[in-house]
Amino acid sequence: MIVVMKPEARSREISEVIARIESDGYRAHLSQGEQHTIIGLVGESPTPLREEHYSSMGGVQKVVRISAPYKLASRHFHPLDTRIPLNGSQMGDEKILVIAGPCSVESREQIIEMACMMKEAGATALRGGAFKPRTSPYSFQGHGEKGLQWLAEARERSGLPVVTEVMDTAQVEMVCQYADVLQIGARNMQNFSLLNRVGETQRAVLLKRGMSSTVEDLLMSAEYVLANGNKRVMLCERGIRTFEKATRNTFDVNAIPVLKALTHLPVIADPSHGTGYSEYVTPIARAAIAAGADGLIVEVHPSPEKAYSDGRQSLKPEQFKEMMEQVRRVADAVGRKA
Repeated sequence: MIVVMKPEARSREISEVIARIESDGYRAHLSQGEQHTIIGLVGESPTPLREEHYSSMGGVQKVVRISAPYKLASRHFHPLDTRIPLNGSQMGDEKILVIAGPCSVESREQIIEMACMMKEAGATALRGGAFKPRTSPYSFQGHGEKGLQWLAEARERSGLPVVTEVMDTAQVEMVCQYADVLQIGARNMQNFSLLNRVGETQRAVLLKRGMSSTVEDLLMSAEYVLANGNKRVMLCERGIRTFEKATRNTFDVNAIPVLKALTHLPVIADPSHGTGYSEYVTPIARAAIAAGADGLIVEVHPSPEKAYSDGRQSLKPEQFKEMMEQVRRVADAVGRKA
């Protein structure tokens, strides 16, 4: 349930509503916009919720019950788009932001070189995996903390903030020392212990949709992070598993406008994992921006044929530059910037 306050509601009246919510055994989440202040009731309590208890209070305009199981992620609770600072811009604002870099951090020289190239091509942030969740236990698993140190050095050299994956609750504290954005991969989207832990941090979180997860599953996972106090959550559509074998995954372009309608959180598209083939990355990137995505996360490698992981879906730097030019044209066509 949410309580919508009148535009002229006084701070004392808002405080009284919050006090009533807490006395009833619920948590109050305050969302203040230009026109209205909205107070969400979250949690469970033996005290039944009665709309008339709140609608009769001073300064209250109306009380609305939210039927969706996700409350904090719902656009009903937070009508205005959430904007998350990233390298002097804001994810979720008018400008399309692009996170780019190799799938894996392979060496110090590689990640520093790639960071400088991505900065020159117009990327907003650097991606790179220090820990790699792989299907086979015999595949390259990443350089761990040494890879994180190289990413931090690449940030110093290029000025690009770092986006990297955290795979386990035990890694969160370490990764927070080096990364600006914590990525939760598709395999961990419903790792609720991990979601709770990153929710306790104040690092921005990039939450990827699970391979067989619905849009509601994704929003419920985001709710775990939000419920623990971290409001800086970005959602990522990265393709889902279907019967189709022509591509690695089936990129669900429908999910982008659906998510934009249901939630206030920024939505990012991953055309690299969404397709699995470099020749399809740019067309899907264009489609995602046209559909309303706030940003992209793209894999780029100087020599994809030599990449330790995901070389087949990685763009070469010159291909990434061309993709950026095309994305700018699409963004301009739909009234945005890139």
